[in-house]
Amino acid sequence: MAKKINISINGLAAEIAEGKTILDAADQMGVIVPTLCYHKDLCVAGNCRVCVVEVVGQKRLAAACATPCEEGMEIMTNSLKVRNSRKHIIELLLSEHESDCTKCYKNGNCELQELASEYKIMTQDFIRLAPLKNYTIDMFSPSIVKDDSKCIRCQRCVRTCAELQGVNALTVAHKGDEMKIATFFEKTMNDVVCTNCGQCVNHCPTGALVEKNYIEEVWDAISDPNKHVVVQTAPAVRVGLGEELGLPVGSRVTGQMVAALKRLGFDSVLDTDFTADLTIMEEGTELLTRLKKALVEKDQAVQLPMATSCSPGWIKYIEHMYPEYLGNLSTCKSPQQMFGALVKTYYAKARKIEPDNIVSVSVMPCTAKKFEASRPEMHDSGYRDVDYVLTTRELAIMVKQAGIDFNKLPQTEYDRLMGDSTGAGVIFGATGGVMEAALRTAYEIVTGREVPFKNLDITPVRGMDGVREASIKIENPVKEWAFLDGVELKCAIAHGLVNAKVVMDAIKSGESNYHFIEFMACPGGCLGGGGQPIPTNPEIRKKRAEAIYAEDAGMPLRKSHENPEVLKIYEDFLGEPLGEKSHHLLHTKYITRDRF
Repeated sequence: MAKKINISINGLAAEIAEGKTILDAADQMGVIVPTLCYHKDLCVAGNCRVCVVEVVGQKRLAAACATPCEEGMEIMTNSLKVRNSRKHIIELLLSEHESDCTKCYKNGNCELQELASEYKIMTQDFIRLAPLKNYTIDMFSPSIVKDDSKCIRCQRCVRTCAELQGVNALTVAHKGDEMKIATFFEKTMNDVVCTNCGQCVNHCPTGALVEKNYIEEVWDAISDPNKHVVVQTAPAVRVGLGEELGLPVGSRVTGQMVAALKRLGFDSVLDTDFTADLTIMEEGTELLTRLKKALVEKDQAVQLPMATSCSPGWIKYIEHMYPEYLGNLSTCKSPQQMFGALVKTYYAKARKIEPDNIVSVSVMPCTAKKFEASRPEMHDSGYRDVDYVLTTRELAIMVKQAGIDFNKLPQTEYDRLMGDSTGAGVIFGATGGVMEAALRTAYEIVTGREVPFKNLDITPVRGMDGVREASIKIENPVKEWAFLDGVELKCAIAHGLVNAKVVMDAIKSGESNYHFIEFMACPGGCLGGGGQPIPTNPEIRKKRAEAIYAEDAGMPLRKSHENPEVLKIYEDFLGEPLGEKSHHLLHTKYITRDRF
């Protein structure tokens, strides 16, 4: 147990664990200290100085987020000196800030705006510098807009890209009044090693980094009588959307979300979980095929471990950082892109609609999905497979624009034909979920028995540790898979690209002996994606994960190979997993990209 020390805050005595900061102590005592550069996901920086406090006996004000408590420390968080200092810091930040708040995408969820309101910054004591700055707006990325005029140089985005993701696409350039947050070599966001994961967007306190939104394009499609607009919703959206619409963190709003989408005017509301189940059929077959070639046929060309390919941020990361291992990726498209390809082929044929009259929209927890949909590889239907990608936040905006009272919506079912799913599809939204779904199906295909875990819950792959390992021994397989008898299938799970690097470096050095690895670009998996409600932090991710597993537990079917619509699409359209048609529509390959 950590040693306790005695301090006082605003004259009130307190006991705090040694090593805790003044900000921690204030939070423990219910004292609010404002912050901008601080975030629970990131290391301490102390850049913005908004959190300054007065420590009796010290000449200078201290940054509460970066100052550890000491025995006998007397702290004042609301003295005249502190209040004036904070006010002036906020005014200085506003002097360089393009304050077009009513037109800003972050209006209503901007931390600087909130501080200006709380401290009632109604006058301007400093020269307005914003009009004098030669600000630029980078709109070249299909996923992220970078607006230097909104940047307060807190460096959250830089620390996020380096610490949380290990990508380093952003850096601090220049000094003094010319200091700015820039991409390396000051290229556009689209021309550097940016994975489009959007974690910088989720951690930016202002509107300096936001997702590129396609709300008006989707409204235009809905309003066009000649267009049939189909929408798919990812598993993590149903445990995040409620937060944006006033409900508690971790609320499961699947039924209300479907009802809202129908009222918005979408012609068909379908579920990405359907193609998550389909992904398991394709990916599981691919893994077993690779194992057979490696173990029975002794094919040296087989590339193991096989890595999942559902996360477009992870895909772009490996394209840049480890292109020599592209052959280890599953060739499966992500569930979003499988869905898009099938909407303009299978769905179009079943509904007797010309594919060029279909507009395919997806609602995702992920900004990288916007980039993925724009990739030239994603046109196997003969058209662009997914036309527009909305984030969870964008959908919430549309619900508000339409005047829909979300809390009063009835529970509504998805439309049929690509609307059925299982619990295995739902858990794709959490780190470890793809692995768990795959093991539920692959183990049963090989042995004829359910996985030997209570209630199908494969708990070793669950949790929030950055890298997790699990293994499952195969015993008494059915005749077709007899060569796997006694094999211990070794698996790994990594979420957050900084952890993906740990695993990939272990593979590169020959230290790992995995068969199958799940990679997710974002902390917590999709439920912590760059398009999810802001804020997102460890506590929020945990609650969203609990909601996803609760949704899975309540599903009547919890194994992908039991989804009747998946079985039907193979029978009526695709043929068999990894067959000619499924390979054409549902699989792809990726490319080597420069690191700089």
